[in-house]
Order: sequence, then C-alpha cells, then structure tokens
Amino acid sequence: MRKVTLAITGASGMPFATQLLQELLSNDCIVHLVVSAAGVLTFNQEMDFSLPSAPHKIHEVLTHELKLVNADKLMVYGVKDWFAPIASGSSVDDVMIVCPCSMATLAKIANGIGDDLICRAADVVLKERKNLIIVPRETPLSSIHLDNMLKLSNIGVSVIPPVPAFYTKPQTIDDVVKFVVSRILDQAQISNNLSKRW
Repeated sequence: MRKVTLAITGASGMPFATQLLQELLSNDCIVHLVVSAAGVLTFNQEMDFSLPSAPHKIHEVLTHELKLVNADKLMVYGVKDWFAPIASGSSVDDVMIVCPCSMATLAKIANGIGDDLICRAADVVLKERKNLIIVPRETPLSSIHLDNMLKLSNIGVSVIPPVPAFYTKPQTIDDVVKFVVSRILDQAQISNNLSKRW
C-alpha cells in the first residue's frame, strides 16, 4: 500500500488536484493531504464548491463533494501541524506531490525553507531521498522560477508543468485534466489508464 503526501498550494489548477486525489484513493493509496491557506482561497475560486480551513472539515467536504472512495485512507493536516507524521523522516511517505505548486512554495522547497508543513514534508522527502513531484503552475516563468526548477530537477525532483497534449485530441477540459494527472501518476509509479498509451 503506497503512502502519498499530496500538497495543494495557491496556484491555479485545482481540477488537477482533485482528480489526482480521487485517483490516488481509488488506487488504494494512503493519502496525507495538506492544503495551504492560499490553496483554500484558490480552490474556492476555481471549483464548484468551497473548502473550509479546518482540516477535519476539509476531509468532510472533499469526501462528500467528490464522492471519494476509500475516504478512510485520507488524512488531512493543517499547514502548521508540526506533529503530523509527514514532518518526520522516521515515517516519510513513498512519494510527495505538490499539485498545483505555487512559485512561492517552489522557491521555499528549492532553498530548504521548511517554515510550514508542506515545505517541511518536502524537505523530509528530499533528505530521505524519496520521490518528490512538483506541478508548477505559472506563466510566463521568470529566470528565478526556472533556476528553482533546475535546482530541484538536478537533485532528482520530477517537474511536471500541467501542459496539455493535443495529439490525444481532447474533447473536454476533463480530458486535458486526465492527461496531466496520468503523467503525474506515471512519475509516482502508480498505474493508471487515464490517457491513451502509444
């Protein structure tokens, strides 16, 4: 049973995050979820339902609204919950995915600034040499953004901008979302059939 940390930050791209959460749980993963304060604000702008800020309420709302399977395998933590297991190298998860990843979170992870649970968990994943995946959502990218991505890529972090593929002939936004989530799951070594294989 895979253990996955999913961090949702304040960049655009919440449909990617919700599809990813659903797929992880349907694949019987244990998911440790952290949503930043900015992530809650962005979520509430982009989705058809709103998230509260309290972790137990986030669990309740996501379970109800997304009709999550295996919701008992979802644990939600606050960004200042320093006693969460993902803050310690003694219980590090197999993979951590930051989706979407804001440029502020990217910069903090790239420079080892673990001032909240998301960045501390990423720091733990890096120091324990586990799999870290970031899904940066910004355009255009400054040289600072690119430098931070290169710094992380050079130490083995998978950088997956949510870029659509038109060779698959997507018919809906959902098709685009599933293609991107499929590529994220591939990097997490979680089997899926969300997009056509060549």
